[in-house]
Amino acid sequence: MHLDDKTLLAQFALPELREKAYTAIIKKYQEKLYWHIRRMVIEHEDTNDVLQNVFVKVWNALANFREDSQLYTWLYRIATNESISFLEQKKKKTAAVSLSNEDNGYDFENSIKADKHFDSTRLEWQLQLAINQLPEKQRLVFNLRYYDEMPYEEMSKILGTTTGALKASYHHAAKKIEDYIVKHA
Repeated sequence: MHLDDKTLLAQFALPELREKAYTAIIKKYQEKLYWHIRRMVIEHEDTNDVLQNVFVKVWNALANFREDSQLYTWLYRIATNESISFLEQKKKKTAAVSLSNEDNGYDFENSIKADKHFDSTRLEWQLQLAINQLPEKQRLVFNLRYYDEMPYEEMSKILGTTTGALKASYHHAAKKIEDYIVKHA
C-alpha cells in the first residue's frame, strides 16, 4: 500500500523518517518516471542514468518543496528538465564529434531497429519510429498526453506553456505521426 504524498512529505520532514519516506517516494514514482524519461531519451542505459540524476536532485531539493504543486507534478518537471538537459548534452557531444551537418544528432531510427524485438510490421514499432521523428517539444507533449494521459493543465505546470499551445503541439504531433504511419505502412 502506497502512502499519500502529504504523509510521505510529512515523514520526510522528520530526520528519523527521512530515508524511509524517500524510499517510499522512489518506489511510488520510479516506474512512471522511468517510462516518462525512456520515451524521451530512448535507450535503457541512458534512462537509468537520467533517472539516477532525478532522484539525486529530488533528495537534495525535497526538503525545500513548498507544495505549490502536487509532488507528482514536481517530480515530472525535474525528470523532464533532466531529460532535456541530457538530450542537449548528447547533441553537443555528437556535434563535436561530427563535422558534417547530416550526421549531427542521434540516429533514433537505427537505435530502434537494432532492438532484438524490432518488427517493422507491428504498429507499436511504427508508432515509436513516428514519435521519434517529431521535434523534441512535440515528442514530449505527445508522450505526456498519449502514454501518461496527463491533462493539459498538469502539462502546463510542468512545461511552463499555455494549455492552448500544448493542445496545438499535440494536434500537430498526432497529425505528423498519422502521416508517418500511413506513408510507411
